[in-house]
Amino acid sequence: MSNEFRCGFVALVGRPNVGKSTLLNRLVGKKISIVTPKAQTTRHRILGIVTRPDVQVILVDTPGLHRSDSSYLNRLMNQAAITGLDDADLVLFITEALRWNEKDQRVLDILSSRDRQVVLVINKIDQVRDKKQLLPFIAMLSKKADFAAVVPVSARKSIGLDSLNDEILPRLPVSPALFDSGQLTDRSREFQAAEIIREKLMLMLQEEVPYGTTVQIERYEKSGKGYAISALIWVARSGQKKIVIGSKGSMLKKIGESARKDLKRLVGEPVHLEMWVKVKEKWADNEMAVKSMGYEL
Repeated sequence: MSNEFRCGFVALVGRPNVGKSTLLNRLVGKKISIVTPKAQTTRHRILGIVTRPDVQVILVDTPGLHRSDSSYLNRLMNQAAITGLDDADLVLFITEALRWNEKDQRVLDILSSRDRQVVLVINKIDQVRDKKQLLPFIAMLSKKADFAAVVPVSARKSIGLDSLNDEILPRLPVSPALFDSGQLTDRSREFQAAEIIREKLMLMLQEEVPYGTTVQIERYEKSGKGYAISALIWVARSGQKKIVIGSKGSMLKKIGESARKDLKRLVGEPVHLEMWVKVKEKWADNEMAVKSMGYEL
């Protein structure tokens, strides 16, 4: 490998819920992107930046590519994923060990129509009890496209990440760094605070309710010995508002307590968090509403 400094964008692409955000967080070494077991947790393109003496890797976490164009938000998420792919110097196509379906094939079809180097990353190998099953699965996938490399990993257990880095680094272009060495993401603290609260909504609410919510930060400022944060939770229907608040405010209190702990870790100081819930009917179908809530390509 050349001693010249390298820097490039690496898009993490795949169907929903294959572990893209977990992988980004592990590679960066800090939680940058929220993680839940629910599909479509990631709604934005988020950069995670890894800087070393000889390289800067700019990881692009993208929303999971999916067929549903049922709302403006879903269409925007798909377009954000495709834009992240088209802007990348290298693509990590993330799949799940021993699980390949039509959604994975659809992503591969999109990748095949673009001139990009693609490393196939087979995630969640820790969940495979009989590791002998991996070899024929890897052989099967290797025949589907001319991948630059195939790397089995477990993002959750940090297995195989050194091998993955070895495949990434030499494929990046020779270029100066684009971000300061201490910068870990392109996203503001306000954005990260909103995402932390939305993560708790995704984790604690059931069925379709969390998919109808989004969070806006109205106040984020130093106050006394800590920070004062005010957040507005938007829901798509009045019935969802009752569920988010809960009996006598119990659910909102539970969400706030959990979010406050992560917010304290984010800012390194005590956090006073206030939250309100408001209804904007079918906000995800409304282009102006979606953009006003901070969603963009």
